[in-house]
Amino acid sequence: MEAINRVRSICVMGRVVDFSVPAVMGIINYTPDSFYDGGKYRNPDAVAGHAVRLAEDGADIIDVGAVSTRPGAPGISEKEETGRLAEALEAIRKELPEVILSVDTWRSGVAEIMIRDYGAGIINDISAGRLDDRMLDTAGKLKVPYIAMHMQGTPATMQENPVYRDVVNDIILYFSERVRIMRDAGIDDIIIDPGFGFGKSVDHNYEIAARLKEFHVLELPVLAGFSRKSMIYKVLGRGPGDALGGTIALNTVAVMNGAHILRVHDVREARDTIEVAMRLKRVVEHGK
Repeated sequence: MEAINRVRSICVMGRVVDFSVPAVMGIINYTPDSFYDGGKYRNPDAVAGHAVRLAEDGADIIDVGAVSTRPGAPGISEKEETGRLAEALEAIRKELPEVILSVDTWRSGVAEIMIRDYGAGIINDISAGRLDDRMLDTAGKLKVPYIAMHMQGTPATMQENPVYRDVVNDIILYFSERVRIMRDAGIDDIIIDPGFGFGKSVDHNYEIAARLKEFHVLELPVLAGFSRKSMIYKVLGRGPGDALGGTIALNTVAVMNGAHILRVHDVREARDTIEVAMRLKRVVEHGK
């Protein structure tokens, strides 16, 4: 428990995000082909409208991506990704000038433009700097919080029979090495994401969820991103549109195990989950 208590906050754009209660990161995928909400927001006005709803529901951070990373999804050029994100962030900023924006990209050039010119304050990189060898130096130069996710392989190959000796220990060792490299690059605020669904079997995902507390040995904020993923809907025998209940269940587990950020499509439900789970957590830990 001591390692959990050491993680208090991060600084984003001169503001403090306090982790005494888990933060909620609302998801916007400005894509035609993401697994759940791809194609829902077809123009910047629709994106901005959804961002307003997420903020009204209690999102602390809004994470915007323009490239689907589901297995088999086609890639897009850096120019197209930059264009999509630029128009999305510009539209959101007009409606929500104070909201904390995170940009979901593994490309250093895209990240730099979104931070420098379009008001993003966090980089969320599915590859932890492995897909673009300039990303870590860029994040260090920009002095913004950096979310580093674990992914075995690439989005195209990650679900081809993923194998681990011990999935949690292997990921902790991976982060130990990556965090050292990130520190050397000048990144101060690092958030780790175990990468549910990225190069893991369903069983791997549930083992990580059950052992999430072990990641606190790294003494860094932990992000949990289960929202409507296949690890839920495959177990339930449904589609992602009918996976909210399972998402709430796993988010409860994450909060009980000390997660600092929940990355979700459904912000209002996540806020309710946090309020109830934190009440239970206090009883479990302190008897009141």
